[in-house]
Amino acid sequence: MSPRRNRPRGGAPRSSASAGGVRGSETGPRYGLERTEEWRGEDWAVRHVGGTTGKLYRCPGCDQEIPAVPHVVAWPRTGDVDDRRHWHKACWNARDRRSVRVQRSRNAPRY
Repeated sequence: MSPRRNRPRGGAPRSSASAGGVRGSETGPRYGLERTEEWRGEDWAVRHVGGTTGKLYRCPGCDQEIPAVPHVVAWPRTGDVDDRRHWHKACWNARDRRSVRVQRSRNAPRY
């Protein structure tokens, strides 16, 4: 005997939330939608992106490269295109708990 199907077969009426073609849950982040968050006394525009461009970005929170995975793009509302920064989701959420990263040259010792 095969397992029972937990979802209705095709032809079931759709709910009003899914009928609009919006993917994802109502509580989770939806890619491409922009919201405003306050950080360091400024309003920042925050957008979740899918990460399918194939470009590599460097996260300002951990100074590591961000491969083609979903991540966050944030910029000050008063800034322009050059002020956009790509963050790991976890780094953006922990930005207030992290200390300032010291930028070292490639040959500098880590101690």
